[in-house]
Amino acid sequence: MADEKTVSDETLSPRAYFERCCAAGDLAFQRDATTGKAVFPPRVVAPISGATLAWEVSAGTGAVHATTTVHSRNGDPYNIALIDLDEGFRMMARVDGIAPQDVRIGLRVHLCMQRDGEDVVPVFVPSGEVR
Repeated sequence: MADEKTVSDETLSPRAYFERCCAAGDLAFQRDATTGKAVFPPRVVAPISGATLAWEVSAGTGAVHATTTVHSRNGDPYNIALIDLDEGFRMMARVDGIAPQDVRIGLRVHLCMQRDGEDVVPVFVPSGEVR
């Protein structure tokens, strides 16, 4: 979406801007201007400090922090995982490209945007290494 690491758009809500970035293939997150800590999910001001937030684009690499397999009554099993991104924030997403029960804590993953109806959502696939 942007050639430079930091991106911004003051006219959209944080969620709308995040969704626009996803549609463009970028995983956007924010950084607290006071502490330098990564902030996710997107919000208007930084938690605790109340400082302004600057948008950045993640490289989309990280590791599985926790995972569970969901067995739905009418569909195939799928996983829900907490992913620790290398920039210092954690997010919930699916890990695809591997059987849900084979997703393991510490598995390195990388971002793969996926269309879900009209939306584009972040999904991760294994990078093939374990931390």
